[in-house]
Amino acid sequence: MTAVTARGLSHSFGSLEVLDGIGFEIGPGEVLALAGPSGCGKSTVLEITGGLLEPSGGSIEVSGRSAGSERLASCAWMPQRDCLLPWYSALDNAGLSLRNQGRSRSESRAIATESFEHFGLSGFEQARPSELSGGMRQRVAFIRTLVSGKPVLLLDEPFAALDAITRAELQEWLAPVLAETGATVLLVTHDVEEAIYLADRVLVLSPRPGRITAGLDGARGAAGDRTEVVSSRSFNQRREEVLDLLGPGVDHT
Repeated sequence: MTAVTARGLSHSFGSLEVLDGIGFEIGPGEVLALAGPSGCGKSTVLEITGGLLEPSGGSIEVSGRSAGSERLASCAWMPQRDCLLPWYSALDNAGLSLRNQGRSRSESRAIATESFEHFGLSGFEQARPSELSGGMRQRVAFIRTLVSGKPVLLLDEPFAALDAITRAELQEWLAPVLAETGATVLLVTHDVEEAIYLADRVLVLSPRPGRITAGLDGARGAAGDRTEVVSSRSFNQRREEVLDLLGPGVDHT
């Protein structure tokens, strides 16, 4: 059984055609990345997958269910911005998805606390978002996404707001976390290295209206640290292949 199955997805906002015939499958525990230029409909695919939009055409199932409310119940969303509440502590921000499910504050805090040491945030439970670095804020946002207990994680340009060094550090941090949790992930990014490094497979989308122009294997699980992986010959061959598919003048960092 697949975790996510999309068949012939199309979508338009009025007269603006955004997606045209998108189809893919994601197996349980698999990380699938969508890479493409800005405006090609990547985030629209996430919104449809997560039940926030109904497609104009085609069909999609998450955990075998197709209704929007059922897709929404099966997906946890991590947006580009961390969206932390400034008046909440880091711990209460991390437990917010549990509070939204009706859990008590004490129970939400207890569950979220288990992740703070594991994710390198021990000692910052009571810090306000303004007291955290950008990378730490994104880790809190990821804990909030993960502890929701949803079977599918939707990551929308999760590190796009960070500087290049911090982004690379968090990519290296996230890779083993996803492996350990066994999460099923749909990742949207315009960062080609990020897509290849984190994903089992990468689907390349055309400019709007988005169509899948190619699919290739990612480097998830490759031996070595991030620097070794992204500097390898095989990684760079895949990177150049994706860049060629995206075409000249496309922002990919």
